Amino acid sequence: MILLIFKILIVMVLSYLIGSIPTGYLIVKKLKGIDIRKVGSGSTGATNVKRVLGTKWFYIVMLLDALKGAIPVIIVYSNFDLLYFKGLLPTVSAISVIIGHSKSVFLHFTGGKSVATGVGTLIALCWPVGLIIAAIWGIITYTTKYVSLGSIIAVSLAPLLMTAFDQNVYYICFAGLGAAYVVYRHRENIKRLINGTENKVR
Repeated sequence: MILLIFKILIVMVLSYLIGSIPTGYLIVKKLKGIDIRKVGSGSTGATNVKRVLGTKWFYIVMLLDALKGAIPVIIVYSNFDLLYFKGLLPTVSAISVIIGHSKSVFLHFTGGKSVATGVGTLIALCWPVGLIIAAIWGIITYTTKYVSLGSIIAVSLAPLLMTAFDQNVYYICFAGLGAAYVVYRHRENIKRLINGTENKVR
């Protein structure tokens, strides 16, 4: 049991630190010399980066954030998964990564809204679910022009899809908790959607 606790702590800390790498912040700081947290929504995520650097960097940051979510989980799954608690350590890694992205230790516990990073973790845990979530996000965002709406609806379907694909209880619980966390991070966007004042992506 002590060894299990030690492994959980190691996975938690390392995954959190990887998630904390502020990709959007670093790229905007390097190319424009400004703090992305002082622009638009204040998020370090791809949508806010687009306001400063344009569409190309929107996709680049989104991809980097997704990889940031997927890689630690894949490493843990491949090397440290447990025989009798199978799925536990990858789930710990996934949770730690998305918290790191939104509460980066390198940015005084600020960050993004964990959508791309969260989708990356889902792809690592169950790639069909992750790809379906990404496709749903893309379709809703393209048709409505609201990134936030696409994000909220897509991630909210994650626990249902994990269940439909007969994944273990750890993954299903992560999908539910992750979805709730991402929706909570979008609470201001939800208010603007209701009021009709949410910005559309162009």
